[in-house]
Amino acid sequence: MKIKLGENSYGKHAIQLSKIIRHADYHEFRQIAVNTTLEGAFETAYTMGDNTRILPTDTQKNTVYALAKEHFKTSIEAFGLYLANYLTEHNPQINRVQVDITEHLWSRIPVDGQPHPHAYTGNGPEKRTTQIIQAGDHIAVSAGIQDLLILKTTDSAFEHYIRDTYTTLKETSDRILATQCTATWSYNNPQQDFNALFNEIRTTLLRSFAQHKSLSVQQTLYDMGKAVLEAFERVQEISLVMPNIHHIPFNLEQFGMQNNNEIFMATSAPYGYITGTITRD
Repeated sequence: MKIKLGENSYGKHAIQLSKIIRHADYHEFRQIAVNTTLEGAFETAYTMGDNTRILPTDTQKNTVYALAKEHFKTSIEAFGLYLANYLTEHNPQINRVQVDITEHLWSRIPVDGQPHPHAYTGNGPEKRTTQIIQAGDHIAVSAGIQDLLILKTTDSAFEHYIRDTYTTLKETSDRILATQCTATWSYNNPQQDFNALFNEIRTTLLRSFAQHKSLSVQQTLYDMGKAVLEAFERVQEISLVMPNIHHIPFNLEQFGMQNNNEIFMATSAPYGYITGTITRD
Protein backbone atom coordinates (compact mmCIF):
# COMPACT_ATOMS: atom_id res chain seq x y z
CA MET A 1 0.00 0.00 0.00
CA LYS A 2 1.36 3.42 -1.01
CA ILE A 3 0.60 6.35 1.26
CA LYS A 4 1.11 9.98 0.32
CA LEU A 5 0.17 13.43 1.57
CA GLY A 6 -2.84 14.97 -0.13
CA GLU A 7 -3.96 18.59 -0.20
CA ASN A 8 -2.63 20.56 2.72
CA SER A 9 -2.37 24.12 4.01
CA TYR A 10 -1.67 26.00 7.21
CA GLY A 11 -1.99 29.52 8.52
CA LYS A 12 -3.14 31.75 11.35
CA HIS A 13 -6.82 32.34 11.97
CA ALA A 14 -8.83 34.77 14.10
CA ILE A 15 -6.18 37.50 14.23
CA GLN A 16 -8.11 40.24 16.05
CA LEU A 17 -7.00 43.75 15.08
CA SER A 18 -8.42 47.16 15.96
CA LYS A 19 -7.07 50.40 14.54
CA ILE A 20 -7.68 54.09 15.11
CA ILE A 21 -7.13 56.16 11.97
CA ARG A 22 -6.65 59.70 13.23
CA HIS A 23 -7.95 62.40 10.89
CA ALA A 24 -7.62 66.12 11.55
CA ASP A 25 -11.09 66.52 13.06
CA TYR A 26 -12.29 62.98 13.83
CA HIS A 27 -11.16 59.42 14.52
CA GLU A 28 -12.00 56.44 12.34
CA PHE A 29 -12.31 53.18 14.29
CA ARG A 30 -11.83 49.89 12.42
CA GLN A 31 -12.13 46.38 13.88
CA ILE A 32 -11.24 43.31 11.82
CA ALA A 33 -10.51 39.60 12.15
CA VAL A 34 -7.93 38.21 9.70
CA ASN A 35 -7.28 34.62 8.56
CA THR A 36 -4.17 33.68 6.58
CA THR A 37 -3.93 30.34 4.76
CA LEU A 38 -0.79 29.23 2.91
CA GLU A 39 -0.19 26.45 0.39
CA GLY A 40 3.17 25.50 -1.07
CA ALA A 41 6.22 23.25 -0.76
CA PHE A 42 5.48 22.09 2.76
CA GLU A 43 5.30 18.31 2.27
CA THR A 44 8.47 17.52 4.24
CA ALA A 45 7.09 19.40 7.25
CA TYR A 46 4.31 16.83 7.37
CA THR A 47 6.24 13.70 6.37
CA MET A 48 9.62 14.38 8.01
CA GLY A 49 9.06 17.11 10.58
CA ASP A 50 11.29 19.43 8.51
CA ASN A 51 10.30 23.03 9.35
CA THR A 52 12.89 24.79 7.20
CA ARG A 53 10.21 25.98 4.75
CA ILE A 54 7.61 26.88 7.37
CA LEU A 55 6.77 30.53 8.08
CA PRO A 56 5.54 30.30 11.69
CA THR A 57 1.89 31.16 12.19
CA ASP A 58 2.97 33.51 14.97
CA THR A 59 5.07 35.38 12.39
CA GLN A 60 2.02 35.59 10.14
CA LYS A 61 0.08 37.14 13.03
CA ASN A 62 2.84 39.67 13.69
CA THR A 63 3.00 40.52 9.98
CA VAL A 64 -0.69 41.42 9.97
CA TYR A 65 -0.26 43.85 12.87
CA ALA A 66 2.92 45.41 11.48
CA LEU A 67 1.57 45.93 7.95
CA ALA A 68 -1.72 47.34 9.28
CA LYS A 69 0.11 50.38 10.68
CA GLU A 70 0.89 51.80 7.23
CA HIS A 71 -1.30 49.82 4.86
CA PHE A 72 -4.72 49.47 6.51
CA LYS A 73 -6.07 52.93 5.75
CA THR A 74 -8.94 52.36 3.31
CA SER A 75 -10.82 49.17 2.42
CA ILE A 76 -10.34 45.69 3.83
CA GLU A 77 -9.90 44.52 0.22
CA ALA A 78 -6.93 46.86 -0.31
CA PHE A 79 -5.31 45.71 2.92
CA GLY A 80 -5.90 42.06 2.05
CA LEU A 81 -4.31 42.53 -1.37
CA TYR A 82 -1.22 44.13 0.17
CA LEU A 83 -0.91 41.39 2.80
CA ALA A 84 -1.30 38.56 0.27
CA ASN A 85 1.27 40.12 -2.04
CA TYR A 86 3.73 40.69 0.84
CA LEU A 87 3.53 37.06 1.95
CA THR A 88 3.95 35.85 -1.64
CA GLU A 89 6.93 38.06 -2.46
CA HIS A 90 8.83 37.29 0.75
CA ASN A 91 8.26 33.52 0.73
CA PRO A 92 9.18 31.75 -2.54
CA GLN A 93 8.13 28.40 -1.06
CA ILE A 94 4.50 29.61 -1.04
CA ASN A 95 2.47 29.11 -4.22
CA ARG A 96 -0.96 30.19 -2.94
CA VAL A 97 -2.01 32.70 -0.28
CA GLN A 98 -5.57 33.14 0.91
CA VAL A 99 -6.50 36.08 3.12
CA ASP A 100 -9.97 36.27 4.67
CA ILE A 101 -10.99 39.43 6.52
CA THR A 102 -14.17 40.08 8.48
CA GLU A 103 -14.89 43.63 9.58
CA HIS A 104 -17.12 44.40 12.56
CA LEU A 105 -18.86 47.65 11.69
CA TRP A 106 -19.06 50.74 13.90
CA SER A 107 -20.73 54.12 13.31
CA ARG A 108 -20.04 57.46 14.92
CA ILE A 109 -22.73 58.46 17.39
CA PRO A 110 -24.83 61.44 16.23
CA VAL A 111 -24.82 64.33 18.72
CA ASP A 112 -26.88 67.47 17.97
CA GLY A 113 -27.25 66.37 14.37
CA GLN A 114 -23.53 65.77 13.78
CA PRO A 115 -21.43 62.60 14.11
CA HIS A 116 -19.33 62.72 17.26
CA PRO A 117 -15.59 62.86 16.43
CA HIS A 118 -14.58 59.84 18.51
CA ALA A 119 -17.63 58.09 20.04
CA TYR A 120 -19.11 55.04 18.32
CA THR A 121 -22.00 52.61 18.41
CA GLY A 122 -21.96 49.08 17.02
CA ASN A 123 -23.89 48.21 13.86
CA GLY A 124 -25.39 45.00 15.25
CA PRO A 125 -24.51 41.57 13.85
CA GLU A 126 -23.86 42.80 10.29
CA LYS A 127 -20.27 42.38 9.11
CA ARG A 128 -18.33 43.19 5.96
CA THR A 129 -16.14 40.46 4.48
CA THR A 130 -13.52 39.91 1.81
CA GLN A 131 -11.42 37.04 0.51
CA ILE A 132 -8.18 37.54 -1.42
CA ILE A 133 -6.51 34.63 -3.24
CA GLN A 134 -3.10 35.12 -4.84
CA ALA A 135 -1.49 32.24 -6.74
CA GLY A 136 1.47 33.47 -8.74
CA ASP A 137 0.26 36.23 -11.01
CA HIS A 138 -3.38 35.26 -10.57
CA ILE A 139 -5.31 37.36 -8.05
CA ALA A 140 -8.98 36.85 -7.16
CA VAL A 141 -10.98 39.27 -5.01
CA SER A 142 -14.39 38.65 -3.52
CA ALA A 143 -16.35 40.74 -1.06
CA GLY A 144 -19.52 40.39 0.90
CA ILE A 145 -21.94 41.04 3.73
CA GLN A 146 -22.53 38.64 6.60
CA ASP A 147 -25.50 38.47 9.00
CA LEU A 148 -27.51 41.27 7.39
CA LEU A 149 -30.90 41.29 9.16
CA ILE A 150 -33.70 42.29 6.79
CA LEU A 151 -37.48 41.97 7.08
CA LYS A 152 -40.63 43.02 5.26
CA THR A 153 -44.12 42.88 6.75
CA THR A 154 -46.01 42.27 3.50
CA ASP A 155 -45.52 41.73 -0.26
CA SER A 156 -44.50 38.15 0.54
CA ALA A 157 -46.45 34.98 -0.23
CA PHE A 158 -45.95 31.21 -0.29
CA GLU A 159 -48.55 29.20 -2.23
CA HIS A 160 -49.05 26.31 -4.71
CA TYR A 161 -46.35 24.05 -3.23
CA ILE A 162 -46.39 20.25 -3.01
CA ARG A 163 -48.85 18.88 -0.49
CA ASP A 164 -48.56 15.32 0.78
CA THR A 165 -49.52 13.21 3.80
CA TYR A 166 -47.24 15.17 6.13
CA THR A 167 -47.99 18.70 4.93
CA THR A 168 -49.59 20.90 7.57
CA LEU A 169 -48.36 24.31 6.43
CA LYS A 170 -51.14 26.63 5.32
CA GLU A 171 -50.79 28.60 2.10
CA THR A 172 -50.59 32.36 2.49
CA SER A 173 -50.64 35.34 0.17
CA ASP A 174 -49.47 37.74 2.87
CA ARG A 175 -46.74 36.92 5.37
CA ILE A 176 -43.66 38.34 7.07
CA LEU A 177 -40.45 37.67 5.16
CA ALA A 178 -37.39 37.85 7.41
CA THR A 179 -33.85 36.61 6.94
CA GLN A 180 -30.30 36.98 8.18
CA CYS A 181 -28.68 37.31 4.78
CA THR A 182 -25.12 36.55 3.75
CA ALA A 183 -24.04 37.74 0.30
CA THR A 184 -20.68 37.15 -1.39
CA TRP A 185 -19.68 38.47 -4.79
CA SER A 186 -16.55 38.22 -6.94
CA TYR A 187 -14.94 41.05 -8.89
CA ASN A 188 -13.60 40.57 -12.40
CA ASN A 189 -10.78 43.07 -11.73
CA PRO A 190 -8.63 43.25 -8.57
CA GLN A 191 -8.30 47.03 -8.83
CA GLN A 192 -11.47 48.83 -7.75
CA ASP A 193 -12.75 51.58 -5.49
CA PHE A 194 -13.81 48.85 -3.06
CA ASN A 195 -15.46 51.06 -0.44
CA ALA A 196 -17.70 52.84 -2.94
CA LEU A 197 -18.62 49.57 -4.67
CA PHE A 198 -19.46 47.86 -1.40
CA ASN A 199 -21.82 50.64 -0.34
CA GLU A 200 -23.52 50.74 -3.76
CA ILE A 201 -23.96 46.96 -3.92
CA ARG A 202 -25.34 46.85 -0.39
CA THR A 203 -27.84 49.59 -1.30
CA THR A 204 -28.87 47.66 -4.43
CA LEU A 205 -29.48 44.47 -2.44
CA LEU A 206 -31.62 46.30 0.12
CA ARG A 207 -33.60 48.16 -2.54
CA SER A 208 -34.33 44.97 -4.42
CA PHE A 209 -35.43 43.16 -1.26
CA ALA A 210 -37.75 46.00 -0.26
CA GLN A 211 -39.37 46.47 -3.66
CA HIS A 212 -39.70 42.84 -4.76
CA LYS A 213 -43.15 41.24 -4.52
CA SER A 214 -42.07 37.85 -3.31
CA LEU A 215 -43.68 34.52 -4.22
CA SER A 216 -40.92 32.65 -2.37
CA VAL A 217 -37.59 33.28 -0.66
CA GLN A 218 -35.95 31.62 -3.67
CA GLN A 219 -37.49 34.16 -6.04
CA THR A 220 -36.46 37.07 -3.84
CA LEU A 221 -32.90 35.73 -3.60
CA TYR A 222 -32.66 35.49 -7.39
CA ASP A 223 -34.10 38.96 -7.89
CA MET A 224 -31.59 40.48 -5.45
CA GLY A 225 -28.64 38.82 -7.15
CA LYS A 226 -29.91 39.69 -10.62
CA ALA A 227 -30.24 43.35 -9.64
CA VAL A 228 -26.57 43.45 -8.60
CA LEU A 229 -25.31 41.84 -11.81
CA GLU A 230 -27.42 44.17 -13.93
CA ALA A 231 -26.15 47.26 -12.12
CA PHE A 232 -22.45 46.37 -11.77
CA GLU A 233 -20.49 44.97 -14.71
CA ARG A 234 -17.46 44.59 -12.43
CA VAL A 235 -19.26 41.87 -10.46
CA GLN A 236 -18.85 38.45 -12.08
CA GLU A 237 -21.19 36.46 -9.83
CA ILE A 238 -22.95 36.70 -6.50
CA SER A 239 -23.97 34.03 -4.00
CA LEU A 240 -26.62 34.54 -1.33
CA VAL A 241 -27.59 32.57 1.75
CA MET A 242 -31.03 33.48 3.08
CA PRO A 243 -32.31 31.42 6.01
CA ASN A 244 -36.03 31.92 6.44
CA ILE A 245 -36.60 33.32 9.93
CA HIS A 246 -40.18 32.27 10.55
CA HIS A 247 -42.79 34.52 12.11
CA ILE A 248 -45.80 32.26 12.64
CA PRO A 249 -49.28 33.72 13.17
CA PHE A 250 -50.46 33.03 16.71
CA ASN A 251 -53.84 31.35 17.18
CA LEU A 252 -56.05 33.97 18.83
CA GLU A 253 -59.27 32.08 17.99
CA GLN A 254 -58.86 30.07 21.21
CA PHE A 255 -59.56 33.35 22.99
CA GLY A 256 -62.46 34.32 20.73
CA MET A 257 -60.30 36.83 18.84
CA GLN A 258 -59.31 37.20 15.18
CA ASN A 259 -55.70 37.49 14.12
CA ASN A 260 -55.55 39.69 11.03
CA ASN A 261 -51.83 39.14 10.43
CA GLU A 262 -50.94 41.20 13.50
CA ILE A 263 -49.67 38.83 16.20
CA PHE A 264 -46.83 36.38 15.44
CA MET A 265 -44.45 34.01 17.17
CA ALA A 266 -40.85 34.49 16.06
CA THR A 267 -38.95 31.18 15.91
CA SER A 268 -35.19 30.75 15.61
CA ALA A 269 -35.29 27.02 14.84
CA PRO A 270 -36.00 25.02 12.85
CA TYR A 271 -35.66 27.31 9.83
CA GLY A 272 -35.70 27.10 6.06
CA TYR A 273 -32.25 27.39 4.49
CA ILE A 274 -32.14 28.84 0.97
CA THR A 275 -29.00 29.45 -1.08
CA GLY A 276 -28.25 30.39 -4.67
CA THR A 277 -25.56 31.72 -6.98
CA ILE A 278 -26.40 34.10 -9.82
CA THR A 279 -23.72 34.40 -12.48
CA ARG A 280 -23.08 35.70 -15.98
CA ASP A 281 -23.05 33.34 -18.97
